[in-house]
Amino acid sequence: MATSEATGAISASTIQRLYRAFMGARAALGLALLGTQSLAGLMGARPTGWAALISLIYGVQAVLAWLLPRWFGGGETPPKDRPGLSARQFMVSIGADLVLFTLLQVRDPDAPYGALFFMPALMAGALQPRLRALACAALPSLVLLSLSGWAVFSEREGALRISQAGLLGCGLFVVTLLANEIAARLAREERAARGSLEYARQQADLNRLVIEEMEEGVIVVDRRGLVRTANPAARALLAEGASLRPGSFRLDATPAWKSLLRAIEKAFAGRHWPEAGRDVLLDFGRGSQRSLRVRMRFTLRPLDGDDLCVMFLEDNRLLEARNRQEKLAAMGRVSAGIAHEIRNPLTAIAQANALLAEDCAHDPRLEPLTRMVASNVERLKRLVDDVMEVAPGIAPVALTLAVAPLVREYCADWAATQRLPAGDASPLRIEIQREALQVNFEPEHLRRVLINLLDNGLRHAHPGPGSLRVQLADDGEWVRLSVLSRADPIPAEVERHLFEPFFSTRSRGSGLGLYICRELCERYGARIDYHRGGPNTDANEFRVLLQRPATAVAALASIPSTGPDSNFPDTELHER
Repeated sequence: MATSEATGAISASTIQRLYRAFMGARAALGLALLGTQSLAGLMGARPTGWAALISLIYGVQAVLAWLLPRWFGGGETPPKDRPGLSARQFMVSIGADLVLFTLLQVRDPDAPYGALFFMPALMAGALQPRLRALACAALPSLVLLSLSGWAVFSEREGALRISQAGLLGCGLFVVTLLANEIAARLAREERAARGSLEYARQQADLNRLVIEEMEEGVIVVDRRGLVRTANPAARALLAEGASLRPGSFRLDATPAWKSLLRAIEKAFAGRHWPEAGRDVLLDFGRGSQRSLRVRMRFTLRPLDGDDLCVMFLEDNRLLEARNRQEKLAAMGRVSAGIAHEIRNPLTAIAQANALLAEDCAHDPRLEPLTRMVASNVERLKRLVDDVMEVAPGIAPVALTLAVAPLVREYCADWAATQRLPAGDASPLRIEIQREALQVNFEPEHLRRVLINLLDNGLRHAHPGPGSLRVQLADDGEWVRLSVLSRADPIPAEVERHLFEPFFSTRSRGSGLGLYICRELCERYGARIDYHRGGPNTDANEFRVLLQRPATAVAALASIPSTGPDSNFPDTELHER
């Protein structure tokens, strides 16, 4: 911004403060002028009547403008397109000074009233753009030079008065330029300060947003145990059941936090805490405990405040789960590499065993051995396929599928493979609520999920017709695919590990079936979970929630829903 426009960059509040300060200075000058006139009269140098009258008018106007700013435009804000004072403010202050001081100088040319012009020149330099301020300095300079020129024309010691007027005019210009330059610097510094404050405010808002959204708990506490601030994650970790209300609180207010308070006191006393943190146990009573990993960072001691400590809290259960997931991911990558290397030798073994079986077809002693080799080769092939199924690879592409025909087809193929009895004796029942259901998934992966659940359900189901049911129904924004088996409840210690890899209750099981189901579902935004049937049922339910296409979700509101508990048309599965 140019220097001539710098005054306009000063905020309106700053201009008003400067304006009030100058109005106070004008009032003091007016009173000083009246006092000087009175003192001069007492000392015998009686001023002219015009000078006394003009001084009285100036003093009264200056005092009233200072005491009653609203009546004289003190609260007005100039338009944004015209920097400086408003027209009314200019006329009340600088304009009145120039007019009244000019009248004083004209009515009493021999009196030293020229020094009074420094007040409007200084005020114009501080509150007006440079060109207007120079114009306000040029006007009294021209008045003084004109009066001196008239004195020369009248042959009354004009040479000395012209030099005095010239020096006084130069002083007015210098004062105006200096005041204007100071105002320009003030404008630049104020603009920089406003930018810094805005940047600091944005940074503070950004930091607060980041801290509020952090999964790690963050609290700021002093050495007395007063928590100044805490993010939602920290309040959730320190409370049992529900989060604490926002605001400050003391750690000695709850017995469960005493261990945390002792850790803070110990850390403040020694000014040392391990970089990796330490474990602190919170005991909420009634057997409820929570282990936290606590890391601390200390702030520098303020000049007039207390030391502060920033604490980072993490639930050890989440840390262990994260470490376990990282290990599983690394193990999955290694297992995928090993499985890929096993596949080729395994194929060679299978082919060699097939040739050997042909040669030993007439030897009853060797035939069981070849069948054993073939059985174990097939088992290893299934294990390799399971590992490769969940190995990192190309991103999956979801297709829009009419799921009802696919479920029927997959169930029929599976029933034929398992050689299940047909008709009413079949243990499998298919219950489809509506034929027009659509989902986002990949057909072969959907087959894999359903077949795994069917194998698992049949393995644990009680013998008998209808012991295994497949349900397909609307469930709000999802399509629910459930596999229910009439079986004993799954123990709680087993339920916790159902979807973990390599966990199996069978000695010859790979432990990858349900894990693969979960991984495939997560690839396509689906969900899988285990539910035990209601009090009047004895079924274990594995429920898969499949994503509907966007068009189907949008049209869902216009279709009356019968709900997931509607009656299903029962379809008996016959063997192909």
